[in-house]
Amino acid sequence: MLVSLSIKNYALIENLKVDFQNRFSIITGETGAGKSILLGGLSLVLGKRADASLVSNKDKKCVIEAVFDIENYDLISFFDEEDLDYELFTTIRREILPNGKSRAFINDTPTTLTVLNNFSKQLIDIHSQHETLQLADTNFQFQIIDSLAENMEELVTYKKELVRFKKLNAELDLVRTNQQKEKNELDYNRFLFDELEDANLMDNELQNLEEEIEKLSHVEDIKLNLSETVQISDDEQIGLKSLMQKVKFNLENIKRYSSTYEELYERITSLIIEFNDIVEDAVRENENLDYDPVELERLNDRLQVLYNLKKKHAVETVGELIQVRNSLENKISKIENIGQSIKDKELEIKEIENKLDGISGSIHKKRAIAIPVFKKQLEKILKNLEMKNTRVSINLIEGKELLFNGKDTLEFLISANKGLTFESLKKAASGGEISRIMLAVKNILSKYTNLPAIIFDEIDTGVSGEVSNKIADIMQQMSTQMQVISITHLPQIAAKGNHHFKVFKEEVDGKITSNIKLLDENERIVELAEMLGGKDLTDSAIAHAKQLLN
Repeated sequence: MLVSLSIKNYALIENLKVDFQNRFSIITGETGAGKSILLGGLSLVLGKRADASLVSNKDKKCVIEAVFDIENYDLISFFDEEDLDYELFTTIRREILPNGKSRAFINDTPTTLTVLNNFSKQLIDIHSQHETLQLADTNFQFQIIDSLAENMEELVTYKKELVRFKKLNAELDLVRTNQQKEKNELDYNRFLFDELEDANLMDNELQNLEEEIEKLSHVEDIKLNLSETVQISDDEQIGLKSLMQKVKFNLENIKRYSSTYEELYERITSLIIEFNDIVEDAVRENENLDYDPVELERLNDRLQVLYNLKKKHAVETVGELIQVRNSLENKISKIENIGQSIKDKELEIKEIENKLDGISGSIHKKRAIAIPVFKKQLEKILKNLEMKNTRVSINLIEGKELLFNGKDTLEFLISANKGLTFESLKKAASGGEISRIMLAVKNILSKYTNLPAIIFDEIDTGVSGEVSNKIADIMQQMSTQMQVISITHLPQIAAKGNHHFKVFKEEVDGKITSNIKLLDENERIVELAEMLGGKDLTDSAIAHAKQLLN
């Protein structure tokens, strides 16, 4: 239930806080006193988009808070899904900053308007005059029947599967559209792939080729330098090997005198071993290296092949050419297997379609069972609301097309008087009658939904006398299952509330502001008397007010 509402710096409200009660509460006040502002503030905290023009003092932020008691409404899963802190008394806050930006919070955790809207729908239903037009809306009519039929879980599953079904069909259409185009490209892609495949690409081949070509192109220079290196090293008199051996011999003679000399001896020994290996490698390279014009030509041809392929595919390395080849291979495989892909997707679509058929069939059966029950209850309540001759006809037709909520089409028709044919609600019912029908619908729905609270904003428009008493009786009955708040101009309805609040204007420091107060018994009598006879109170108006309360 709605426990409290506080509003600061919003329209004519400077600072207002009201604690609401359980059961049936009434809100009254003169036209223009601020009832709509109060409701506007509540709508804002429930997720309505902010209007910065309604901020009274532009130098301060507007803050609206509502506290809800949610202990008995199984909402823990919602808090878990949205990563919010669960509290039995949950606080929703909206702030409109001086710069026009707004923020939303649930239990002091920042949240989005989408989350706030989804949450508030599970807390309270604000029913204003214009919402009677919902009765003619097919979506709302389905919501009524599906609530009674307890179809909500199946509808969630159906809608999820329908999204998958439409997505897969869109994908299949795209595949079929591209199928011929891809087939036309197949031969060209296969040619490109074969060319790269025949090239036997290796990742580091280009660098190796360039080195080998460089070597073969300078054979004479390389052999000359290698030969001279070997000669300098191996000369018996002045060769480096001989000289290094003499150095080793000298150090060997003195190594016993100092660890420093011993270290020098070991280092020259290691150096001689490494140097001998270098000379042997130089000898080997010199012996193995011969000028081979045929091999040089082959390597140049191979290098040109790689250069041409790099240029053709606009890449820099052989590794990138390998990636192009692999990509072409995957594309060719995909095109060659596209027929099987289409068959697999068609099979998957068919399976989902069969599932949707099953779910929609179950939904239809439950709707068909719920409709007579709803019709009977509705006509009974309307009879009590002085619409004794009103008959309701609800046509449920199961089609073949998968619609957003099943395969059914729905038609609500009404006959307001004997002998009249069934027509749509817009044609057959007056404004006052539609208001009564909506109240009857809300009354029925309250028995099937676990909604904590409902607010009726002047749903009594267009009715008076005994009908208003019956409307009040229905609200009273609804309040045994949920919190009911009614904004009304009718004293007959105001008198039936368990609690009575009055919205009024007052002047504070030269400024007109709106406020609200809970009336005690005497104040309530005065308010009802004024609603009956105006500001000039008469004994008869006071007596009538007391009679209404009793």
